[in-house]
Amino acid sequence: MFEFNQVCLKRDGRFLLESIDWKVCNKENWAVLGLNGSGKTTLLKLLNGYLWPSSGSLDVLGHRFGETSLPELRKSIGWVSSSLQQQLKEYDLAEVIVVSGKFASIGLYQGTTIEERESARKILIDCGGEDLIGKRYSILSQGERQIVLIARALMATPELLILDEPCTGLDIFAKKRLLDRISTIAKLPSAPTILYVTHHTEEILPCFGHTLLLRGGKKYDSGLTSTMLTTEKLSSFYNHDVDVITLENGQISVFPK
Repeated sequence: MFEFNQVCLKRDGRFLLESIDWKVCNKENWAVLGLNGSGKTTLLKLLNGYLWPSSGSLDVLGHRFGETSLPELRKSIGWVSSSLQQQLKEYDLAEVIVVSGKFASIGLYQGTTIEERESARKILIDCGGEDLIGKRYSILSQGERQIVLIARALMATPELLILDEPCTGLDIFAKKRLLDRISTIAKLPSAPTILYVTHHTEEILPCFGHTLLLRGGKKYDSGLTSTMLTTEKLSSFYNHDVDVITLENGQISVFPK
């Protein structure tokens, strides 16, 4: 799926990312866990070809940076970020926004086929957004808007789906609904490989079998989620003693001592 090999990114004499080795295989769903400023966003910009490694090699979806067309590569990656919400047209219907994902456009500027519109509705339904069909974006809640953004990304049938802190700004009930829907999406036969970026351990669902721990622009560790989210590992990662509590649904909550 993609592989970082000793990737470094340096700006103004300072490392934003340093010596990153990380490999993700097809259909391996990963979580990326790190505090604010750990380099998560920089990592995503590299994956999407908006930044270029200062050194090392980066292969994404069979394409090596420096030997491929990055705009073409981005067509195979769905990146769901809350920053996109402010760019969308509030008067558009939910399914119109979903269809626009096929053309990577903000709004629709061309005709669409019956098949494309039906596909958008089906994807919304698969994402748990059946009730959103026919509703304008302006009246949707924050959680409902995230569902629309995820469906929009899936409309382009990406090989890799990146969910960049999708629960930001959600209350505890909206967060649970969104996480439940993400869990459902991950189980779909047509689901792409999913990368979930967060700084909250309780958002790391059981479907994310692997986790990358990122700290200070460096890979602290990576591997099976069950071995990454332990009391000993996380206390060392955060450089602070923590208590780890496993919830009934298999998710992990962490509390500082």
